[in-house]
Amino acid sequence: MTQAWINRTATAVPPHDIHDAFVEFGHDTITDPYHRALFMRMAALADIEHRYAIFEPGPKPRDKVLDATGFYRRGAFPSTAARMGLYEPHALELAMRAVRRLDADGVTHLIVASCTGFTAPGLDFQIMRAAGLPDGTQRTIVGFMGCFAAVNALKLANDIVRADADARVLVVNLELCSLHLQERFQDVPRMLSFLLFADGASAALVTTEPQGLALGRFRATVIPRSAELITWHIRDQGFEMHLSGQVPGRIRRWLPDHGQALVPEDAPTLFAVHAGGRSILDAVQQGLALPPEALRYSRDVLRRHGNMSSATLMFVLDAILRDPDARGSGLGMAFGPGLSVESFAFARP
Repeated sequence: MTQAWINRTATAVPPHDIHDAFVEFGHDTITDPYHRALFMRMAALADIEHRYAIFEPGPKPRDKVLDATGFYRRGAFPSTAARMGLYEPHALELAMRAVRRLDADGVTHLIVASCTGFTAPGLDFQIMRAAGLPDGTQRTIVGFMGCFAAVNALKLANDIVRADADARVLVVNLELCSLHLQERFQDVPRMLSFLLFADGASAALVTTEPQGLALGRFRATVIPRSAELITWHIRDQGFEMHLSGQVPGRIRRWLPDHGQALVPEDAPTLFAVHAGGRSILDAVQQGLALPPEALRYSRDVLRRHGNMSSATLMFVLDAILRDPDARGSGLGMAFGPGLSVESFAFARP
């Protein structure tokens, strides 16, 4: 049977590190002393040191504008149309930085995953033209699925390659989460969710060539009675995410009874878990009874980049590929709206 492989990966982030500036903004903006202290405590526990965005932080004090261009102006936050106006050029620029680093040739299929913006002709068309791919390149968009979309994109690539041994599939994940900041600065749960997210892009080449990571079985399921815990809606002022604080606990309680069905038969030694936040990674570690070092790649990505939605898992796989000592069977896993659980097996010979 034909075997699909992730041959190589590449990643890119924008130039502006926004994390420290946002923590300072939260401290200066949240007026209630208790809520301010809670925000600062949770920021210190988030295990995030850097997050990158297309926006440069604005000068202090940030009582009028949050970014250097004044896109986020207090009392007059931008419409969805204005946000999408920035998505189109910035999405292509960042995606192409990852694609060019991948140096893929002979591409026959292009899969693009993104949940933070829409245009038509879409990002898939723009990448095809910018990368000089043939007009006959078969293109697919995986849209608005959230953080687990990377698994669905890889699943599609896996199916294409197994059906056509000559296929060479370019998989691109692009997310500009910074486009969807909401003006709810006294809402601590909202501020803590804003504290997690960042911008990033990844590119991967999937073929039958036996090098890199061999893809195994894909699985999908839903944690019962949890559909309301993660939601993502298009509103007049951007896309609005709801990320319940109950998510880690629900995952932690569900995994002991159901998680083993997701684990490959060969006991995995490598774990690529979507770095949705420290509490998510802690929940997976506890739910699967993993040793502390098992999620080291995911924790490192979280620390250096935050949560870049669907691109995050690909950053973790990229870290595994760049580690010459990372060998053996592996388990990839991501969570998203639903509460959906997507997983797949992989191996590094």
